[in-house]
Amino acid sequence: MNILAPVRRDRVIAELPQVGMQCFTKEVALHSRSDFHPKVTATCQAQRTGTVGFKISKIIVVGDLSVGKTCLINRFCKDTFDKNYKATIGVDFEMERFEVLGVPFSLQLWDTAGQERFKCIASTYYRGAQAIIIVFDVSDVASLDHARQWLQDALKENDPSSVILFLVGTKKDLCPPAQYSLIEQDALKVAKEMQAEFWAVSSLTGEGVRDFFFRVAALTFESSVLAELERSHLRRIGDVVRIHSNERDLYQTEKRRKSNCCQ
Repeated sequence: MNILAPVRRDRVIAELPQVGMQCFTKEVALHSRSDFHPKVTATCQAQRTGTVGFKISKIIVVGDLSVGKTCLINRFCKDTFDKNYKATIGVDFEMERFEVLGVPFSLQLWDTAGQERFKCIASTYYRGAQAIIIVFDVSDVASLDHARQWLQDALKENDPSSVILFLVGTKKDLCPPAQYSLIEQDALKVAKEMQAEFWAVSSLTGEGVRDFFFRVAALTFESSVLAELERSHLRRIGDVVRIHSNERDLYQTEKRRKSNCCQ
């Protein structure tokens, strides 16, 4: 995919997506703010391109076989739904471009296989994720039970303190309201336990899919900019770098070593 293609106008994010969306549950919001972090907004408005430039965040999508991971990604990226299901072999990859607060930003969406025999292959691609999307089928309670293990496997390759977590229930269109209400309560418990944001969507109808990925893009962008600001603060020009050594004077020690070599 050509990552230099122009950003589609329907992929422009000018403000933080609100938490009042139909397929999103406020009880497990990662935060309840209605605006981006002030530091992020100020940095983007100031066009400090040395700090905020073209950014890419890696997103991994994990979950059981046939829960709808590929359909979820295809509905957002291609606006299609293929009823002829084909299992993902190993991993697949999509790139989707956004413009967040006027800054180019892309999501790398890594669609990983749910089959046990491909798990070792897929897990090699987990490392370096900014967000983890754990997918389950709202009509299959077992797939929700397995969500904890999928998260545990993904976190083996990532720092738990630096990734954003989303728990997504798919196939909402197949679940009668009464049945969905019951599984939603179980999903909320799992999401709270994971400290993940819970969404329920339908790739068939498209319900909630666009809002969900906009939320992913906005939160990962914010996290990425804040992390870059923190790094730039730590490496300001003029900062003193202290080197701990057993020698009292590292420079003199090095000078003596060179002197001995010449004798």
